[in-house]
Amino acid sequence: MCKIDQIAVIGAGMMGTEIAYCFALAGKKVVIRDQSLDLARNALTLMEKILDKGINKGKLEPERKEAVLTLVSPSDSDDDMQNVDLVVEAVFEDEQLKKQIWANLDALCKPECIFATNTSSIPITRLATSVCSERRGQFVGAHFFSPVSVMKLVEVITGLETTEETAEAMMECCRAIDKVPIRVKDVPGFAVNRILHAMWMECYRLLEEGVATIEDIDTGCKLGLGHPIGPYALMDLTSNSLNLQIQEILFNAYGERFKPRPVLRQKVDANHLGRKVGHGWYTY
Repeated sequence: MCKIDQIAVIGAGMMGTEIAYCFALAGKKVVIRDQSLDLARNALTLMEKILDKGINKGKLEPERKEAVLTLVSPSDSDDDMQNVDLVVEAVFEDEQLKKQIWANLDALCKPECIFATNTSSIPITRLATSVCSERRGQFVGAHFFSPVSVMKLVEVITGLETTEETAEAMMECCRAIDKVPIRVKDVPGFAVNRILHAMWMECYRLLEEGVATIEDIDTGCKLGLGHPIGPYALMDLTSNSLNLQIQEILFNAYGERFKPRPVLRQKVDANHLGRKVGHGWYTY
């Protein structure tokens, strides 16, 4: 197994940008790739905001900013994929899109490169079928949690053919960027999202039944359960459209207990997707 020094992150949205940021902060060279160079360059703008926030809060020295940004290379080129040691894919939660990306990367990357998908709910074994049989031992799940620059946890999920060597390399890679990895079996939704969405289902019911307001449910979870953020505020942060996608995957896998609630479907139909559009359960 190759030493992990050079990393490629596929997808320059907030999730991909924050994953790339964490690797660069740990001193790793990172290529961040998207469909166009302009989209990839947007990641540097987002990363600057993360760095400035850390500096303003006194968590980072100002001189770290340039050092981190220098390690990140925006790209839309196949050539930049040929020598990386690890690829982390962080695109939309769309199985066919992910498979298409991995099939393309399979033909570009060196044989010993590790492939890690940041899917939050799609089985790793199924995604691994998009690469050749010789590569599947090096295909693993690495589910980072948003915001990645703050959240320590990473679920490392092994598919049916993932080798122990690959799993351990990914665990060690997470530790190297100051994350705490846990090993999880390859099932739809993995571990944390099954717990989280089961709780959210009850939050939707409380709202539908008029038991409590959104604000009071959030306050109750923060002050009564010790959560750092209320469930509805967290839904807005992660995006209601993504949450609906995940719940549909969980519903197909586990049945009625994860059936998406009408109140969530209505929010998505109204394009009340959360912070990214300025309106979700709250207005921003």
